[in-house]
This record gives sequence, structure tokens and C-alpha cells, in this order.
Amino acid sequence: MYSDLKDKIVVITGASSGIGKAMAEEFGKNGCKVVINYYSSEEEGQAVADAVKNNGGQAVIKQGDVSKEEDVVALVQTAIDAFGGLDIMINNAGVEKPVATVEMSAEEFRRVMDTNLTGAFVGSREAAKYFIDHDIKGNIINIASVHDVIPWPNYVNYAASKGGMKLMMETMSMEFAPNGIRVNNISPGAIMSAHTREKFTDPETRAQTEKMIPMGMIGQPEQIATVATFLASENASYITGETIYVDGGMTKYPSFMGGKG
Repeated sequence: MYSDLKDKIVVITGASSGIGKAMAEEFGKNGCKVVINYYSSEEEGQAVADAVKNNGGQAVIKQGDVSKEEDVVALVQTAIDAFGGLDIMINNAGVEKPVATVEMSAEEFRRVMDTNLTGAFVGSREAAKYFIDHDIKGNIINIASVHDVIPWPNYVNYAASKGGMKLMMETMSMEFAPNGIRVNNISPGAIMSAHTREKFTDPETRAQTEKMIPMGMIGQPEQIATVATFLASENASYITGETIYVDGGMTKYPSFMGGKG
């Protein structure tokens, strides 16, 4: 629990399930006011809002497709209208779908880039504009992926979007540092969520994935959420331009673990 987060206003994209849901609930535990963006299921969005309120926070829901600029702008405006401002912007919404590169259409490439990278750009831009205009030392946190450094065949659009997000964050962190605005990424590894549950309940797939992880286990959304609240808190006040990998060591070349040197 971070006492300095109480009453902070947070926008979380893609917050109706998975990592976004866990973050909303964790910020709720810290007494925050949360704008919960959902894409398709109003019922899921409202369930998360209820959980935030039950945890001690406040919440409103807002439908939106982050690949559409106007929808992301509306999310920030919702925070202003509902709670009177903005302190923390979390760009979490993302999509992925395996397609061989030689079979991928430009539209398929663009759709993932528009959601994952351009959506995060617009969210960061709108948050930064508000912070600068109102002299707020705000926070921007992007949920990236270990695939910002690990190539992923058949997911070239996804890997490109997350790799782009890394350098985008680093560039923005330098640009906004004089204003006291911190910008950081969290890059999850294999995380158990509604989106991945079917894949990871297959014993063979799970075993193959766990071999890629030095800690030998699949992570949980809550393990991302606690890092997000830390980064948003004053405990992380001297951290900007960084990527925190929450991956059980996946990015540390686990195939070398059996080597004798």
C-alpha cells in the first residue's frame, strides 16, 4: 500500500480483464480513482469497477477502441470530467494473433500497430499535454512485453509494436523529464490470464513455456499490478526511462542454464 497514491486519478486502457483488471483492482486498494477502459464487454468493465469500489477506490467505466485516436482522447477527458484531472496514464490495451510474415496483410500488420503502439502514443501524448498544461508531475506507464527484446516468429507485427514502444518510452522520458513527468515500461513474460488460460492449461504447451523461464513458472496478473503501483508511487520517484521485466527470468537466455561454462 502506498499512501501517496490515495485519491490519485488513473486511466487504464484494456482494463476489463487480465493484467488491466488486476492493475485497476490494485490501484483501488491504494484508494485511487480509476477510469476503466473496456473494448467490447460493458458487463466485464462494470465488474472491475465494482471490484475497485469494494477495494476502497472509486471507478467509472468508458468504452473505447484505443486504435482510434478520438477514443483515447475521450478516455483522458472522462478522467477530467468524472474526477477532475489525471495523475497516472497506463497504456495497457494490446492485441496479438499469429500470422506467418509472408501471409500477413498490411491491414493485419497495421491493426496490431495501431492498437499496441499508436494507441499507447496517443495515450501518452494526451496525458503529457494535460500534465504540462496543469504543472502536474504525472506518470505514464506502458505495458509492453518481453518481445520488445525477444524476436517472435509469426508475430512480427506484435514484436515490432512492442519494440517500438520501448524506444518511444525512452524518448518521451527524456523529453518530459524537465517537467517532472516520469515515463516507464513494464514488460511481462508469460502471464496466466483469461486470454492465455486455454493455452497454458494444455500440459504440453505449458511445459514448453516453463522451459523458457528460469523460475519455471507462469506469472500472475497481480505480479504485474504490484509493479505498476510501485512505479506510480513516490517510492519510484527517481525512476524514469526504464523497462522493468516481470518475466521470471525469461529474457536471461534460459537455454544456457544447463551449460557448464
